[in-house]
Amino acid sequence: MSIFATGNPINKLTKVVPVFFTINNAYAPYVAAAIHSLEQKSNKKRYYRVIILHDGLSLDNRVRLRSLATKNVAIQFKKMSHNLYLKAIVAYCTKRQKGSGDFFSSAVYYYRAFIPRLFPQYEKGVYIDSDTILLGDIGELFDVELDGAALAAFPDPKVTNIREFRDYVDNALDVPHSEYVNSGVQLMNLKEMRRVKYLSTMIEMIREYDADLVAPDQDYLNVILRGKILAIGPEWNAEPVEVLPEGTKLVHFNLFNKPWHYKNVPQEQLFWDAARGTGFYGDLKRQQAAFGANEQAAEQEKVGALIQKAAKLAKVKEPVMRKTR
Repeated sequence: MSIFATGNPINKLTKVVPVFFTINNAYAPYVAAAIHSLEQKSNKKRYYRVIILHDGLSLDNRVRLRSLATKNVAIQFKKMSHNLYLKAIVAYCTKRQKGSGDFFSSAVYYYRAFIPRLFPQYEKGVYIDSDTILLGDIGELFDVELDGAALAAFPDPKVTNIREFRDYVDNALDVPHSEYVNSGVQLMNLKEMRRVKYLSTMIEMIREYDADLVAPDQDYLNVILRGKILAIGPEWNAEPVEVLPEGTKLVHFNLFNKPWHYKNVPQEQLFWDAARGTGFYGDLKRQQAAFGANEQAAEQEKVGALIQKAAKLAKVKEPVMRKTR
């Protein structure tokens, strides 16, 4: 059997829990920790298929990630092919990357938009960012009833708590900030997203508006699926605070203050405990040691630039884009 096969003999008739990640080589160490935490909290009576969408992972990274497979957690790789849709996204990201101070100019963030199209065999699926650690069984999120919603996600706490982001979402996107969700954890109704032609709609909007956005793929998601998103509880997308709320099932090291960059990050031990069970622990410790004062200052500058950008865009008289269909 190939080392890049799914990793366990899952019966085709078994209801599999598909869990998607999108990464490049730089994200491989972080997704390894996320996958290890998923495996540790999985229900041993259920089967999970971790599907990693990537732009060309090295052989070494594929081997190390593949080694995390267990009897009930399979690991599968899917290399993204440069079709017309992806080429349009890469061109858009390349243009926005020039002189950009934000965190969202990589095409990797858009790979999740391809999931409904690439995996027609699934009606539902879970997407998780690589900077997450599971404290509960992801199968419980998969079991949530969507009741016709295209997506279930948690309202973005950064938007809730930062005035500039609230104003940007309300004015530039014309989405009530209380409804605007973080795209880092999604229960996807893949059947419904195919029905509403989510991917092709996003490409049409990119081509029509060429909009300069704060969190592009997340902004597109909220605009396109407005009114079709079910809110899930904060336990599935908790920010790392000193004392986590009781019942927290997933911690998301969102945006900045990553434990592999900074020391004394709240809940950093959860990350390091998960990373220790992978082949990337030493790499991550070296990365943290190399992230010095200059790198920290540059990251803080990017954060400030992102907030300033949101404040500027919030002053527009008309929304910067609208759903095209």
